[in-house]
Amino acid sequence: MSVKIRLQRHGKKGKPFYWIVAADARSKRDGKFLEKLGTYNPNTNPATIDLNVDGAVQWLHNGAQPTDTARAILSYKGALMKHHLDGGVRKGALTQEQADAKLTQWLEAKSGKVDSKKDGLSKAKDEAKAKALKAEKEANEKRAAKAVEVAEETTEEVVAEEAISVEDAPVAEVVAEEAPAVEETPVAEENNEEKEA
Repeated sequence: MSVKIRLQRHGKKGKPFYWIVAADARSKRDGKFLEKLGTYNPNTNPATIDLNVDGAVQWLHNGAQPTDTARAILSYKGALMKHHLDGGVRKGALTQEQADAKLTQWLEAKSGKVDSKKDGLSKAKDEAKAKALKAEKEANEKRAAKAVEVAEETTEEVVAEEAISVEDAPVAEVVAEEAPAVEETPVAEENNEEKEA
């Protein structure tokens, strides 16, 4: 029986979540497996990986072959490095203490890289948030300045309309008082004369 270390897909559509499993090569992708070794969540940045390194190394010692993605994950978490160093210990090239020291040194360097990436991502996120806040403040200030200008223009228009209506009102009253008194009387008399005839 050939054993593969591979990923089983779980999660919902568009949000994958994987189990890292040791399974028979003939079984279905999401089917029966021999042992669950960990989880992999690619939805976070950086991806979240929880792996039982000792279990994965044991399966590698027994001849399990990882798929390409599983190999990348095992390499990222140090399982392949541990498997490699254990091979050196079996051959007598290294002692177990030397192998453990090399592994811890490698893991510390790897965690330093991951932490620097996380810091870079958080700084970039904070900078983007600050930039968006600054742009929003500028837009709000422009909007407020425009509202003040519009309010000033409307008050000027209202004042101008009131001034025009005050100036025009006396002229209209004078014209109304003089004009109708003179013209209405002769027209009414002419109409009465036509009716009598």
